[in-house]
Amino acid sequence: MRLPSLPRAAVRLTLALSLAAPAGACGVIHLFDPTLRQRGSLVDQDALRELIPGTSSRADAVALIGSPTAHATFDDDTWIYISQVTSTRIGRTPGIHKQNVVVLNFDQSGTLRGIRQLDKAEGKPVDMAAGATPSPGSEASFVQQLFGNVGKFTPAGLPGGLGSATGANAPGNTGNSLR
Repeated sequence: MRLPSLPRAAVRLTLALSLAAPAGACGVIHLFDPTLRQRGSLVDQDALRELIPGTSSRADAVALIGSPTAHATFDDDTWIYISQVTSTRIGRTPGIHKQNVVVLNFDQSGTLRGIRQLDKAEGKPVDMAAGATPSPGSEASFVQQLFGNVGKFTPAGLPGGLGSATGANAPGNTGNSLR
C-alpha cells in the first residue's frame, strides 16, 4: 500500500517553519527581559576628566557636566550628581542595576578642590519612616465631615442657592444688567 505524497509546497512550508521556529524563540526570550531606565544626571567620564582640582571653577563644572542633582544639606560648596540604571521588578518595586554618584567639593571662592566617585557598593541602606507626617488642621471630626458640605451646593436650576449673595436679590444688585 502506497501513502499519498505531499505536495512539494507543503513540504517546503513545513521545512521553513521548523527552521524558523527556533530563531523566533530567541525573540520571545528577550520579551521578558526587564526594561532598563536611565535616571538622574549621568556624568560623562571624559568631561569629568577635564575638571582639574585647583584650577576648575563652578562655571566650568556646569559647562562640562551640567547642573548638579543636589547640593549637600548644609554645604552649598558640595555638589552631588546622582545617576541610576533601574528596572521594574515583581510587584512594581524598582530594582537598581547600576548607581553612580559624583561628588564635587568647591572652596569658598568657587574653585574645585576634590572629586569623588561612589558606586552602588558604597551606598548605605536607609529605612523609610512608617506612616505619614501629620499636618495641623487637616483632621476633620465626624460632625464636621457629616455637615461640612451643607450649603455649599445649590439645587439644580436655582441661581445662587439659598442664603447666597450671588443671585438677583443680592445686596447692591439693582436688577439692571448694564450697570
